[in-house]
Amino acid sequence: MIQHIVLLSFNEKTTKEQKEEAISRAKLLKEDIPGIIDIQAGLNFSEKAQGFEIGLTLLLEDKKALENYGPHPKHQELLAYLKEIGISDRIIMDFYV
Repeated sequence: MIQHIVLLSFNEKTTKEQKEEAISRAKLLKEDIPGIIDIQAGLNFSEKAQGFEIGLTLLLEDKKALENYGPHPKHQELLAYLKEIGISDRIIMDFYV
């Protein structure tokens, strides 16, 4: 299995409602993209996040599922929404579990 971790930060114009909408949309990817076992996502509440505001973890079946996830149209729709609402930075990490 593959653990895919994403941390997101946004510009100052991005609203809490927009961030919550991004989280909701991310969680729906499990229904549309094959190979996703689980998705967890939420708003940061810690002072330790170095400005990152949303955390997202996906558990995927294997590396092939991860490779299919990136270009999938539903994932691309989410990326377009993140750009629309003002994403400013992201950190992505993948590892085997």
